[in-house]
Formats: sequence, structure tokens, C-alpha cells
Amino acid sequence: MKKIITLVLAVALVFGIVSCASSASANQETINKAFAAAYEKYRNYLVMDNAGVHEVKPGDTLTQIAKDRYGSDNGYYFPLIMLASSDVVLDPDLIQPGMKLTIPDLQRNKNDYLAAKNMKEYFYEIADVYKYKKTAEAKKTREEIIKLANAM
Repeated sequence: MKKIITLVLAVALVFGIVSCASSASANQETINKAFAAAYEKYRNYLVMDNAGVHEVKPGDTLTQIAKDRYGSDNGYYFPLIMLASSDVVLDPDLIQPGMKLTIPDLQRNKNDYLAAKNMKEYFYEIADVYKYKKTAEAKKTREEIIKLANAM
């Protein structure tokens, strides 16, 4: 009887682990598809004149890269970097050292009527993708991106 109970518990444990693992990967797949769709929709509106390049170093975050390039109050403009770098990585939280990210000129994009109009819509769409991420950090990021979009 103890062997049967042990076997049933072991099977249940394995099933639970596999279920959680497949759920996590399905969730990341959903997130990647949502990011890819947004990038595809808005990529052609991005002004790339004067774009720079940043090689990701250990410890870099996109928010910090955006602050370094766009000013300390502009860390949540990182979706522009992702839009320009979507051929390198889809999910902003998955940047890795050695990746070369394209850094578009923020001011040129703000000054271009069509780019600015679409940037606002793009930021709302990226904020919506963050609802799939179930962390407190993702919730904060979503709120900050929405604030930026509202101010545009």
C-alpha cells in the first residue's frame, strides 16, 4: 500500500513539474509572439537617422541603457531600443551580454510627426504585452510605459 501511495505521489509530482514547465514556456511563447507582432506593426515608422549601437555588458538592463543614452528621466523609453533591435532579441527582459542593440535617436523620433504618433500607439501596445508577465516589476514597467504614452 505504501508503494502505491509513493508511486501515485511521485507521478503527481512529475506531472506537476511538467505542467508548470510547459505553462512557463507557453507563457514565454505568448509573450514573444506579442512582442514580435508589435515590432512588425511599428518598425517602419521608427526614424533610424543617427542611430547608435550598444553592446550589452553583464548587469545591463534596458532601462539603464535607455537612461544612459536618453537621460536619467527617460529609462522607460527602452521600447524604442527594442523596436530597433527586434532582430536581435524579442523580450526586453532577455537581453544577454554581447548582444548588439541599436539605439535610435529619441529626439528625432519625438520630432517626427509620423514617428511620434506611432510611438504613442506602440508604447500602449508594448504596455499590454507586459500584462502577460506576472511579476511586480512587470506591473511597474507596464504602468511607467503607459504614463509615457499618456504624456506623448
